[in-house]
Amino acid sequence: MNDITNTPRTTPRFSATFDEYTLSEIRRAAATGIYDIRGGGAKRKVPHFDDLLFLGASMSRYPLEGYRERCDTSVVLGTRFAKKPIELKIPITIAGMSFGSLSANAKEALGRGASAMGTSTTTGDGGMTNEERGHSTQLVYQYLPSRYGMNPDDLKRADAIEVVVGQGAKPGGGGMLLGQKITERVAKMRTLPVGIDQRSACRHPDWTGPDDLEIKIEELREITDWEKPIYVKVGAARPYYDTALAVKSGADVVVVDGMQGGTAATQEVFIENVGIPTLAAVRQAVKALQDLGMHRKVQLIVSGGIRNGADVAKALALGADAVAIGTAALVALGDNDPHYAAEYEALGSRAGAYDDWHEGRDPAGITTQDPALMARLDPVAAGRRLANYLAVLTLECQTIARACGKSHVHNLEPEDLVALTIEAAAMANVPLAGTNWIPGSTGSF
Repeated sequence: MNDITNTPRTTPRFSATFDEYTLSEIRRAAATGIYDIRGGGAKRKVPHFDDLLFLGASMSRYPLEGYRERCDTSVVLGTRFAKKPIELKIPITIAGMSFGSLSANAKEALGRGASAMGTSTTTGDGGMTNEERGHSTQLVYQYLPSRYGMNPDDLKRADAIEVVVGQGAKPGGGGMLLGQKITERVAKMRTLPVGIDQRSACRHPDWTGPDDLEIKIEELREITDWEKPIYVKVGAARPYYDTALAVKSGADVVVVDGMQGGTAATQEVFIENVGIPTLAAVRQAVKALQDLGMHRKVQLIVSGGIRNGADVAKALALGADAVAIGTAALVALGDNDPHYAAEYEALGSRAGAYDDWHEGRDPAGITTQDPALMARLDPVAAGRRLANYLAVLTLECQTIARACGKSHVHNLEPEDLVALTIEAAAMANVPLAGTNWIPGSTGSF
C-alpha cells in the first residue's frame, strides 16, 4: 500500500473564482485605492454570433449562382419622417468615435474608407472635424449628453443626427478623456481647459425621459428643416422597452449597441458587468418594432462585436437593417498591428491586446493626439485598408445570402439560422441545431 504522505502533489492550480487575473486586480486595487480605467470592450466570453449557423440551400431552398445572379446590399435609413433619408450601398456603417479619442488622421481615414464603399461614418463625442466632414460623403452627427462641440451649424452640415442615450460598453455611464489627449484644438472644440482630465456626462442635461426626448427630437427636426434622419442610440440593457420608447419619441432609426462594443475609456467593472450581449439584444429590439408594426419602417442598426461578414449576415437575419463597426474599423486602419509589437510591449501590452488607448501613446497613431505618433498614420493608405475590409465584409455577407437563396441580404430571416447552444437558441429565438426546439417554447426535439 502506498504511503499517501509520500505521494507527490500535482502542480498547484488557481481557484476558478480567484484566478490569476482576479488576484492581480485585488493587489492592484489594494496598492492604489482606485478602480481600473481602460478602453476596449468586454473580455469575458459571452454568447455571440459564433453560436449561430446558417442553413444553406439544398432541396427545400434553391441557392443563387454567385457569378450570375444579383444579391443586393443597399439600405435606406430614415424613411419614417426625414425628407432626405440616407441611402447606403452596403449595410455596414462606421460607429461614432470621437475626435480627441481618435486622431484627426484617423477620422479622415474613416471618412475616406466609408465613402469609397458608399456608406456613412459618425462623428462621436467632441464635435465635427473638417477632416471627417470633408472626406465623408455621408456623415452622422452624434448628439451626446456632454454636448461637447455641439452647434446648430454642424447639425445642418450633417446628413443625419444620432441622439446618444447610451453605449453598449457602459449603458448608464459616461466615458473619460485624459488630459494628455486634450490638446489646444480638442479643448477649443469642447470648450475645455487644455490638459485637464474630462469625464463625459452619463445623461442628457435637458431631458429625463421619452416625453422629453420627443420634444428634443422635434427641436432637432426644426433646426434641420425636417431633412435629416434622427437616430436614437441605446446601450443594450432593456432593448425591448428602450426600442419601443425610442419609436414613441419619434426616432427614424434605432441603434442598439451590445456589451461587446468597445469604448475609449471607462471603468473596467462597468465594461465587464453592465449591459447584455449583442446577440441577446437583437431579437428583443426587433420584437418591439414588430409589436408596434414598425419593423422595416423604423430601421434598426446593431453594433457591438461585429467582426466579419458572417456576423453581418446573422444580425440581418435576426431582423436588423444594418450594422455598425468601431473596434474592427480601427484594426482595419492599422491599430494593434504586429508591425508595432516591440512598442506595444514597451507600453506593457502587446499587439492585439492593447486597451490603454485612453493614455494617448498608441504607436499606430490612431488613438492619440501626439503629433509625432499621429504622423505615422497615412489617412489615404489607412482609408484604403478600411475600404478593403468593408468590401470583404460585404462579399462574405452576400456569399451567405446567396447560399440561402436570397436576392437581397435583407431577405435573410431567422428561419435560415440554428443555434449551437441552448443559451444562443434562447437569446436569438431560433432552434437548437438538429432539433425544432427553441428554449422557452413548446416545441419538441
